[in-house]
Amino acid sequence: MSRAMKTGGGGTAAPHAADSHELIRVHGARENNLRDVDVEIPKRRLTVFTGVSGSGKSSLVFDTIAAESRRLINETYSTFVQGFMPTLARPDVDVLEGLTTAIIVDQQRMGGDPRSTVGTATDANAMLRILFSRLGRPHIGSAKAFSFNVASVSGAGAVTYERGGKTVKERRDFRITGGMCPRCEGRGSVTDLDLAQLYDDSKSLDEGALTIPGYKPGGWNHRLYSESGLFDAAKPIRDFTKRELDAFLHHEPTRMKIAGINMTYEGLVPRIRKSMLAKDKESMQPHIREFVDRAVAFTTCPDCDGTRLNEGARSSKIDGISIADACAMQISDLAAWVRGLREPSVAPLLAGLGHTLDSFVEIGLGYLSLDRPSGTLSGGEAQRVKMIRHLGSSLTDTTYVFDEPTTGLHPHDIQRMNDLLLRLRDKGNTVLVVEHKPEVIAIADHVVDLGPGAGTAGGTVCFEGTVEGLRTGGTLTGRHFDDRASLKGEVRKPTGALEIRGASAHNLRDVDVDVPLGVLTVVTGVAGSGKSSLIHGSIPTGAGVVSVDQGAIRGSRRSNPATYTGLLEPIRKAFAKANGVKPALFSANSEGACPVCNGAGVIYTDLAMMAGVATTCEECEGRRFDASVLEYHLGGRDISEVLAMSVTEAEGFFATGEARTPAAHRILERLADVGLGYLTLGQPLTTLSGGERQRLKLATHMAEKGGIYVLDEPTAGLHLADVQHLLGLLDRLVDSGKSVIVIEHHQAVMAHADWIIDLGPGAGHDGGRVVFEGTPADLVAARSTLTGEHLAAYVGS
Repeated sequence: MSRAMKTGGGGTAAPHAADSHELIRVHGARENNLRDVDVEIPKRRLTVFTGVSGSGKSSLVFDTIAAESRRLINETYSTFVQGFMPTLARPDVDVLEGLTTAIIVDQQRMGGDPRSTVGTATDANAMLRILFSRLGRPHIGSAKAFSFNVASVSGAGAVTYERGGKTVKERRDFRITGGMCPRCEGRGSVTDLDLAQLYDDSKSLDEGALTIPGYKPGGWNHRLYSESGLFDAAKPIRDFTKRELDAFLHHEPTRMKIAGINMTYEGLVPRIRKSMLAKDKESMQPHIREFVDRAVAFTTCPDCDGTRLNEGARSSKIDGISIADACAMQISDLAAWVRGLREPSVAPLLAGLGHTLDSFVEIGLGYLSLDRPSGTLSGGEAQRVKMIRHLGSSLTDTTYVFDEPTTGLHPHDIQRMNDLLLRLRDKGNTVLVVEHKPEVIAIADHVVDLGPGAGTAGGTVCFEGTVEGLRTGGTLTGRHFDDRASLKGEVRKPTGALEIRGASAHNLRDVDVDVPLGVLTVVTGVAGSGKSSLIHGSIPTGAGVVSVDQGAIRGSRRSNPATYTGLLEPIRKAFAKANGVKPALFSANSEGACPVCNGAGVIYTDLAMMAGVATTCEECEGRRFDASVLEYHLGGRDISEVLAMSVTEAEGFFATGEARTPAAHRILERLADVGLGYLTLGQPLTTLSGGERQRLKLATHMAEKGGIYVLDEPTAGLHLADVQHLLGLLDRLVDSGKSVIVIEHHQAVMAHADWIIDLGPGAGHDGGRVVFEGTPADLVAARSTLTGEHLAAYVGS
């Protein structure tokens, strides 16, 4: 029966009121650099947000639309539950209508916890553990017995409880069978401390024998040992008796009075393990990390052979395969093994596990293994691992938000990613993608282009409409949309070669290759072919190599480009010298901080389960400094005005006149060189985009004395127009006598290279070989590899 017949009339019925909400409406968005942005996004369509890095894409998509959707969902829970959830502030926007549930798939690296693996992060391990607890022979226990995060524990004792008005005592025994290897505690590796790096045994403690950072004579860390009374602090350590050496190195934690204060004395070795080795290495200060690298050797656990599991868990097998063997398999092989199991009693479990493993293969991650530590995944791999749980979801009318899903993908793999995005849309979902790659923009139903520039020069919508409209719209993205880099007419000649022999890290198959020096070398190949293993795993770090990877910048909201690059140091000294006061006054984290907000510029009020409120400090009006500090000037500006400058403005300011500071000017030149001229010196690091963070790291590393630069996908987060600037920067580095090695998938960078090393032919155990070495022109002419075919298509050969 037609709708017209149902209404009893001859004409068509008016649309149902519920069908009128076809748009997500944003009016007056002002998060970060957005300037009262109004935008209407169609639902159940694929919308791509583009624009130069720093133009406001993430501010609109993640910090406004997705953040408000999450906040509204959190408010549906009881206040009791909300008290355990992260509190989210309402975005700075006038109107947000038509929101649906947002699922955010971002590029945040997965935690560096040594016990987190690909398997534990995706539920695949949980299903495998249940499978082995049901089918494994001999049967050793529940799923916990196969978990390397659960230790075996047993105990007995009396339990007292009230029952029927009487106090009842009972003896209880309990036993938990876990799978954790007792020696390495589920980490797979053990640490050995090199005692020679902790102290100089020819000296006594009084003579400063300890060589550990923070253990200088006179400090509390040093006095804990020199004044403990357990051994003679004036005697050289090599003359200690066996008992004294044991008390010095391995003593159990004991409360005692040292220098008149109650303190806990503990042997040097366990104290170093707790204070330094238990932390994530990447979060350490550089001098501590350098010490740890020197003093600690990480070796595969001899008891579990790196599998993290105890003997019991490894002894239980299905068809001769233990859970350790299964986790070490390449996922594409593991999926085939699971499909081969025929056991009706666990059929639903096998179907679920098979689907998860097939999703890995489908998304281009079949080359991983489940025991791969999640902290070693690249940003692009981490994002695709997070996608896996959503691929088979039955949810529809959901908003999926992706942050540059093609990062780390070879042109060959981008087509697969496009198919996945379209599949999610065709199931009836709204798909929002922040992206720079023209291959992804081309499949969009709707495009929102932000700009026109970055930072304060951006934050407006330059174009809204179809891809064809973007091409002719005259915006920066539209003008560069069909840009194609051409092959170089003439390539540079190498000045030498870096020899790599017998490289066998991860999936590399005894690779021998000469990396030319004095030129721009691009190492490419499909995701998982072994590029990072070859370069990061085989080039010796001591050979004057400056490595700029995609690891996150660590820093709080108090950190900014000025503090991260070391720029604030010469600026503080210049202010101090000009005014005859001490430099510490010009730090908002030290003596110069506003006493009311402690130098934060805002006052945070915690409202328990409701979103906290950040209000600008009334005392310093957000300037972060004490009023007395702002009376000191350099070149007519106070310190808060200098931190409010853009890099470009500050570069001119510190170049000449009273404010001339060569040390600061050199750092600002490097920041401008990498295309960050629009950033303000005091902008919190937490507000920078992924592309901005990597370029900030590059600018910092450019000061290091190294002859070889290794860059890991420097085009990540770069707009089409910015790629040209990057190529200019790489050329300047090479022309200044440096050797530049770039791990990259972007065809423009490949075309611009002097030499290409292509790995493959596939990923995982199908890769790990050098399939081409030569110039880009030779690669295009041969078309013998996947990279060659895509590069030939790109340059129009």
